[in-house]
Amino acid sequence: MANHKSALKRNRQNIKRREANRVLRSGMRTQLKKAREEIQKGGADWKEGEVKAAVRSLAAMAQKGILKRTTASRRISRLMKAANAS
Repeated sequence: MANHKSALKRNRQNIKRREANRVLRSGMRTQLKKAREEIQKGGADWKEGEVKAAVRSLAAMAQKGILKRTTASRRISRLMKAANAS
């Protein structure tokens, strides 16, 4: 355990941020799952529905630094490729 006052504060901040990021990452994964299900069903209006929301969610995660930019880009690319193929 940390002994310095600044290290104790840093630990508190890390715990708080880790919990917030965990919640956001979980929501993003749920959004991706819904988008993949919509693609599997073959919804004609996927541009308006879950796929669009999943792309928005991935972009937000990259912008906040929760996901690496290239990881988010790769996932968006694969999702759009699957959506356009269906």
